[in-house]
Amino acid sequence: MHAYGGTHPPVILDIEASAMGSRGFPIEIGYYQSEGQCYCALIQPHADWHYWSLEAQAVHGIEYSRLLQAGKPPLEVALELNQALAGKTVYSDGWVVDYPWFRTLYEAAGIDPSFHLSALEMIMSEEQIVIWDQTKARVIRQLGGTRHRASADAKIVQKTWLETFLLTGHEQVS
Repeated sequence: MHAYGGTHPPVILDIEASAMGSRGFPIEIGYYQSEGQCYCALIQPHADWHYWSLEAQAVHGIEYSRLLQAGKPPLEVALELNQALAGKTVYSDGWVVDYPWFRTLYEAAGIDPSFHLSALEMIMSEEQIVIWDQTKARVIRQLGGTRHRASADAKIVQKTWLETFLLTGHEQVS
């Protein structure tokens, strides 16, 4: 585990998908950098993306028809992310599942990301990991519950990371 050396809390990215596992595809992506600096977009299914899980739909509450009506094409989403996050390292608390969906988005867009997606654990101490679950539950209560959506999840994760960072004796990051 590495200590965090940034001057601001890490940018957190989260992805909702059509199904868990390799058959799923990204349907919503969002990041949370700070109040006023967040992003969330529904992703229009690419022609090669087909697998849909009703169980996953029950979790995130996004219907396939909504993606067709309100989703943005993968290239548009990838370009918006690249513009906003260029040169940054962005973190995911579910990197093992998020990274393949992230790659799927960029492959469908036909471009490379301009930023790096890393596992949040790379900037967490063992002490932070130990208190993570209880701290996250408290953050969710403080924020008034949660809807299981990309930018809302990213905000919860960033706030939890920051609280665990401070609770384990690190100095405030601005």
